[in-house]
Amino acid sequence: MSDPLLTDATGLSAGPVSQLMEMGGPVMMVLLAIAVAGLVTFVYLMLFGTFFAPRFTAKLKKAITVWQQKPGSEVPGQLQRNAGRYRRLNPLHGLVVDTMNARLKGTDPQHIRETVARDAHHALEPFEAPLKIIEVIAALAPLLGLLGTVMGMMEAFSAMAATEGRANASQLSGGIYEALTTTAAGLVIAIPFAALAAWIEFRLRRIQKTINSALVSVLSVPLGAPESYEVTENAEPGTDTTHASRRFANYSGTGQQGRLANATG
Repeated sequence: MSDPLLTDATGLSAGPVSQLMEMGGPVMMVLLAIAVAGLVTFVYLMLFGTFFAPRFTAKLKKAITVWQQKPGSEVPGQLQRNAGRYRRLNPLHGLVVDTMNARLKGTDPQHIRETVARDAHHALEPFEAPLKIIEVIAALAPLLGLLGTVMGMMEAFSAMAATEGRANASQLSGGIYEALTTTAAGLVIAIPFAALAAWIEFRLRRIQKTINSALVSVLSVPLGAPESYEVTENAEPGTDTTHASRRFANYSGTGQQGRLANATG
């Protein structure tokens, strides 16, 4: 025998979701819609991150170690030759190769810094919009739940007023119970999405630090032996040699690291 409360107009048995929708009204429908949107956004973010998130792979670590010991054109060349389709989707792979090639070509240090900072920021930019959506859902759900409760309480007291004081305590508590369901639903949605937003932000900060660490490792390696020698042979003693030394010294140091951290953060 079916419960009358669980039977809709079509005669079919209704589930818990239908009961909540009936008690919460339009606010409950909005809460359900944003919960579905947040879930879809999270799944999209996980799938996108699986393929396109910057990853400091074992091959990149090995290549940077070789670069620190013996910087040369063979290191970025070998990285490009051994890169498969999946590795080419890794933005950090391209950042490391491009930075090594730019240094080998003797590109201006300031230009390298600006290019690296811009590309590192672009690598993390696709993750910001989904994170913002999840943060908004976590903040908005309790407010919507509170709105539904206020509307439900107003409806309950309006019904009491219509009975001219003949409503009993059972009827009043029943109306309050239904009104509080939207608050409970808003909190049920907000709490897990707030936790997910915090976890995603933590992961993005870890990735940002990984990018900065890898690129600073590439930039801090002293280069310039051939160019320094050319400058030394054709220059006045104590002038161009000092300028060339400063030029290569600009690749390393705390100032470079801070610039990258600010640009990517």
